[in-house]
Amino acid sequence: MALSREEVEHIAALAHLSLSEAELDLYQEQLSDILDHAERLQAIDTEEIPPTATVLRLRTVLREDEVRDPLAREEALRNAPEALVQCFLVPPLR
Repeated sequence: MALSREEVEHIAALAHLSLSEAELDLYQEQLSDILDHAERLQAIDTEEIPPTATVLRLRTVLREDEVRDPLAREEALRNAPEALVQCFLVPPLR
């Protein structure tokens, strides 16, 4: 699927990108190639392939849970950049 130059300019505007003429030409070609490849992938018959979430063997990399004494508050706050009244002090969201 070949993208027109206007479509590439529109995509660049949506992404708030200022592109040079050379970049517009380059991205027009590259985006068209990507869409062509996606189109070819859509044409592959996958009817006989069961849906999968991953191709990797399922395994956990976490250790087994074990009951331990909780961390003392003073120890937990020791590395805090700032603390106030025995609590982590974090800057407000902006």
